[in-house]
Amino acid sequence: MAAGEQQAAHRPGAFKQQNKAHKTGRHRGRGAQDRENKGRVPAKVLSKKIRKDLKKLDRKHKANQIRRHRKDVVLAEKRHLGSKDGPPHLVVVVTLHAGVVCSSLLNLVQSNEGDELHEDESRSGQFALVCPKLKQRWRFVQANKDDLHSLLDLAKVADTLLFVLDPHEGWDGYGDYCLSCLFAQGLPSFVLAVQGINEIPIKKRIDVKKQLSKLTEKRFPDAKLFHLDTAQEAAVLLRQMATQKQRHLVFRDRRSYLLAHRADFLPSDDSGLVGTLKVSGYVRGQELNVNKLMHIVGHGDFQMSQIDAPPDPYPLNPRIHGTKAKKGQDMDIADEGNICTEMEEDVKVLMRADPAVQESLQAEVVPDPMEGEQTWPTEEELREAEDLRKNMEVKKKVPKGTSTYQAAWILDDDENDGEEGSDSDDDMDDEQEDAMEKAVSEEGESSVEDPGEESETVTIPDSTRDDKYDENLDEMEEEQMLEKYKLQRQEEMFPDEVDTPRDQLARIRFQKYRGLKSFRTSPWDAKENLPRDYARIFQFHDFFRARKRVFREVEEKDEGAMVGWYVTVHISGVPVSVLEHFRQGAPLVLYSLLPHEQKMSVVNMLVRRHASNSEPVQAKEELIFHCGFRRFRASPLYSQHTSADKHKSERFLHPNTAVVVTVYAPITFPSASVLMFKQRSNGIHDLVATGSLLNVDPDRIIIKRIVLSGHPFKILKKTAVVRYMFFNREDVLWFKPVELRTKWGRRGHIKEPLGTHGHMKCYFDGQLKSQDTVLMNLYKRVYPKWNYDPHVPAPVTWVKNEREINLAEVEMD
Repeated sequence: MAAGEQQAAHRPGAFKQQNKAHKTGRHRGRGAQDRENKGRVPAKVLSKKIRKDLKKLDRKHKANQIRRHRKDVVLAEKRHLGSKDGPPHLVVVVTLHAGVVCSSLLNLVQSNEGDELHEDESRSGQFALVCPKLKQRWRFVQANKDDLHSLLDLAKVADTLLFVLDPHEGWDGYGDYCLSCLFAQGLPSFVLAVQGINEIPIKKRIDVKKQLSKLTEKRFPDAKLFHLDTAQEAAVLLRQMATQKQRHLVFRDRRSYLLAHRADFLPSDDSGLVGTLKVSGYVRGQELNVNKLMHIVGHGDFQMSQIDAPPDPYPLNPRIHGTKAKKGQDMDIADEGNICTEMEEDVKVLMRADPAVQESLQAEVVPDPMEGEQTWPTEEELREAEDLRKNMEVKKKVPKGTSTYQAAWILDDDENDGEEGSDSDDDMDDEQEDAMEKAVSEEGESSVEDPGEESETVTIPDSTRDDKYDENLDEMEEEQMLEKYKLQRQEEMFPDEVDTPRDQLARIRFQKYRGLKSFRTSPWDAKENLPRDYARIFQFHDFFRARKRVFREVEEKDEGAMVGWYVTVHISGVPVSVLEHFRQGAPLVLYSLLPHEQKMSVVNMLVRRHASNSEPVQAKEELIFHCGFRRFRASPLYSQHTSADKHKSERFLHPNTAVVVTVYAPITFPSASVLMFKQRSNGIHDLVATGSLLNVDPDRIIIKRIVLSGHPFKILKKTAVVRYMFFNREDVLWFKPVELRTKWGRRGHIKEPLGTHGHMKCYFDGQLKSQDTVLMNLYKRVYPKWNYDPHVPAPVTWVKNEREINLAEVEMD
């Protein structure tokens, strides 16, 4: 190296090792951090620290305090119910067997010495019992086993259900049906009793008791069975009902309710059809405010005008009760009859309705046609547009010899105009489908021979038995049920598949449907093309936040009639049919409504098909609903219960799966039980499904899917010619952007049409099999029907299977 040259500096290569940088300074421990913060600790950390750092003895004391507080709440509730300050203990007697007679049982309950009996002469099977020794008041109501709705209404307000069983069979088919409905609605406190054990021979008595206990363990695993053959056993039963823990129904704990003891009607006009209904009863649940709305179960919502405070008809101590009522006056009157007469005359007015504060009965929004983004055309404009379209279609002329393909191209513009302007009916597709089903049923009726000839093939050889059997057979109902079974079977084998019409263009028949790249991820605007009924409903910005706010307001005590008071409620605008229904023996149950619960909206309920019902239940078929304290009639839609933003509709109510039911109904805040009944042609109501209220959400998107099917005609590697999906060249061009799929998992699209008869060349992601089927999915949003009806008539006596019973009677004859 030359002296004048400098040595070159070393440069690291690309693979030089990179060591971790050294962190200077020492580690700060917990003590150093506390010194820096100078003892300041965030509030959340402090609360967690205190809760975490409790000593063992403190944790034990805290658990004892919580346990003692819960016990005191339960004891206070027991002592309040049936006491002089609370409402009488309401006991509903339910017979679960046709052979049980309740008269002797109720006589045993009334036979205790020292008890005061108050019988209701106007209503049989109802009486009040005042027990000064137990310091309890009771009211017994015997449920009518022939009216299922009355039984369910009484169970909604009952404190205790007294189930009376048969000593040999326990319950029959009707009793099991009633228990299914009561369990689904929500069961309050209950007691099981049996009468007639002492009449059984001693040798068979033990076996009967064992058999009855095994039967009751299926429905009531932890319940005790009480015997009612002596007055002493009846006293034990009363003590058990007074001391047992009360089971709560959520939908009635936040509302005030009462069972009518007496009712009177004052007509407000000359016709006498509408007037003021005076209902007397004990306030239960929550305090009753006159400015709230009152719901009469089975009849609708009404306003209250006044609340009176008449004297208590069942006082626990009449002398003290009279002294309190006349406090501050001279009580030198010695005759108790005079005291009672003065008490009856002294009726105090507790509250009068304030029009400025009283809630409105408005259930629907009055739609304004000029309010939204789009304005609705008037009826005259629609008629003018229809006449203009018809005139334009008539004036169009096609040259002689023009083919179908050329004529379609010439009329294409007019058809597009007509398609864009046809917004007259959102349910056109459903109506066409109903018409097609009706035509199919008519063809089936014309092709089916006399059903009497078919019934001769039954194994019973006697012709007289066949004749008696056919007398109870409804041929029309049989044909309708057969068509439903065929449709349900077809839906199970070919889900959502429909036939493409040959006498109409497919793009006109399915003009309201659209294709989706992905049913799960493709967007769908919830406010797009809403029906006119949506302009009449109410909607919350956040339903669950509104529910939380309403429940918080309920917890704040309102001024009104206290729980346990005997009051007379004046309800305005009530039809006289309500009083007639009450005088016929049906119970009159009243519930006060929470804010917004009188307004109409879209209610979603989560239900599951009941195991006892196997008949097909089609969508938009009219059913009877018991939703919480409401009872109404509506035509629901069924959809899948998923967490996505779109939900596929179901044409039938399928078993063994949870389904969401959507109807137009008044707003009801969860939690609430749901029962669905289907009415037969003979008036009997069958339990179809049970569940609970899900939410109130008009933005729930229910999508109806139809599937168009085609068959591969020629297959060449990934290309195939498909036919029978469409029958016009215009339909192939119209549905060209929609993706295709096959039953064996291939994906593809339409490449081009071939000819004028609907053949099309399609390209797939793999070679098709000759036995494969090409499918196209189309989607449309559907809405329920607006046919809400709060008036539901009483059902006919429930029968397990009429045909089997009738046949058995004939064989016995």
